[in-house]
Amino acid sequence: MWIQGFSFWIKGFSLLALISVISALEPELGSTRVVFQTKYGDIEFGFYPTVAPKTVDHIYKLVRLGGYNTNHFFRVDKGFVAQVADVTNGRSAPMNEEQRREAVKTVVGEFTEVKHVRGILSMGRYDDPDSASSSFSILLGDAPHLDGKYAIFGKVTKGDETLTKLEQLPTRKEGIFVMPMERITILSSYYYETENCEEDRSILKRRLAASAIEVERQRMKCFP
Repeated sequence: MWIQGFSFWIKGFSLLALISVISALEPELGSTRVVFQTKYGDIEFGFYPTVAPKTVDHIYKLVRLGGYNTNHFFRVDKGFVAQVADVTNGRSAPMNEEQRREAVKTVVGEFTEVKHVRGILSMGRYDDPDSASSSFSILLGDAPHLDGKYAIFGKVTKGDETLTKLEQLPTRKEGIFVMPMERITILSSYYYETENCEEDRSILKRRLAASAIEVERQRMKCFP
């Protein structure tokens, strides 16, 4: 009986040790959070600054400049990815000069051993490993065939229910892409720090929701 108990204790200890190792391998999120607002709900994500610092700097700057506002998810492949369009061609509103300068930049391929699993943010690119610019995918399932080939730079922290809603929308096949039948617009975006910013975040969220309506009204008026 004592030997059986000891064996059970050893197995339990080994399992805890394995869980600790796995946890230790998971990258640490930075304190910054970004929120994309859509009519289906918000998607919030954080960055892995120690995993892909150049990619994080580039995407974060585009967010701060409002580059993703009026952009859209051009691809929604259930169980695989929801992909944000390149901001240069994906926005419905025109870009200013500062946004344009940042949007055309490319970043080197920061490939790591972090795994492509649901919720992970992974940069899109062409055949050139250093061709990533502003398009990125949110993983809707595990995709081990992408591991080590595309730069992972963050993960979704809130909004998995929104991703599920997007997966349920009607789609069409166009070449290798599965695309939504309707335009899934990023109405607005904002960012905040996780430390002591809940009240400011709530106020900003309400203001941006209101401004998104005005932006769309002006767009329809001036750019039909």
